[in-house]
Amino acid sequence: MPAPHPADAPLAATLADLLPRHADTPGGLLPLLHEVQHLLGCIPPEAVPAIAEALNRSRAEVQGVIDHYPDFRQTPPVGRVLKICRAEACQAMGGEALWQAAQALGSDTVEPVYCLGLCACAPSLMLDGVLHARATPERLQALLAGGAA
Repeated sequence: MPAPHPADAPLAATLADLLPRHADTPGGLLPLLHEVQHLLGCIPPEAVPAIAEALNRSRAEVQGVIDHYPDFRQTPPVGRVLKICRAEACQAMGGEALWQAAQALGSDTVEPVYCLGLCACAPSLMLDGVLHARATPERLQALLAGGAA
C-alpha cells in the first residue's frame, strides 16, 4: 500500500479519530459532518467514501446530505466567513443596518442565515464560527479589523 500523500495526513487523522465515535450512533451523520468541517474547514470530497462506509450508508446518501445543507462546504472558505441573521427578531433590532454594513464592506464571504439562536440579544452575527450578539455596524467593523468586541 502506498504511503499517504502529506496533504492527506490531516484528513486521515481526523477520520481515524471521528469515524469510530460516530459509526454506531443513530443519527451520527450530521454530527460527524459538522465535526469534520469544524476541524478541517470543509468536508473534502475524498472523505465521502470513508464516511459512507463507516456509517453503512451509500456515497450518494452522504453526498446528498452535504449538498442539501448550505452550511456544509467541500472546499475551504476563501477569506473569512460572515453570517448575518436576517430573521424577524434581528430585523426588528437593527439587523438591516448590520446587513447593509456587511454588504458595503464586501471583503468577506457574507451569508444570510435565518436564526442564530440569539433572538433575545438581537441583532446577531457569526464570524468564522464565533457568535456575536447585540451587533452593530461599528462592532462588525471592529471585529473584521481584528479588534476586541
